[in-house]
Amino acid sequence: MNEDDLDRIMAVMDAAFDPAWAEAWTRRQIADSLAFAHTHCRLIAADGVAPSGSAPAAGFTLVRAAPGEEELLLIGVVPGHRGKGLGRLLLEQVMADARSRGADRVFLEMRFNNPAEQLYRAMGFQPIGRRKDYYRLPDGSKLDAITFGVAI
Repeated sequence: MNEDDLDRIMAVMDAAFDPAWAEAWTRRQIADSLAFAHTHCRLIAADGVAPSGSAPAAGFTLVRAAPGEEELLLIGVVPGHRGKGLGRLLLEQVMADARSRGADRVFLEMRFNNPAEQLYRAMGFQPIGRRKDYYRLPDGSKLDAITFGVAI
């Protein structure tokens, strides 16, 4: 991962993550995560392939691998590119990459009321757990976290 790719991730994060939910990671958090060999990132351009040259990214994923399983830490698609299948393509790539690394399950966690739940369920993810009042919002309110899993 080079600085240009980190810039691309942060550009997507800034566009895709609504500050009202306080879900975006900082550049430092992303860079620190990617310093570990078991953390992987994938970028996607608007045409569905990896961005080349100075082309911007339309989306990204950040995944942490563990023996036999992987966890989707972050997924983001720039709002202007949503509804075009890029989120589905990114999830398909996450699952294919996880299988190639020997995983048989992929997990993710999301806040209750996240509209991405529809995509996750369409990709076979099923709810397997709930953490009450896990997310604290900037206004002090709290939302549950829902954990999903899918066999791959």
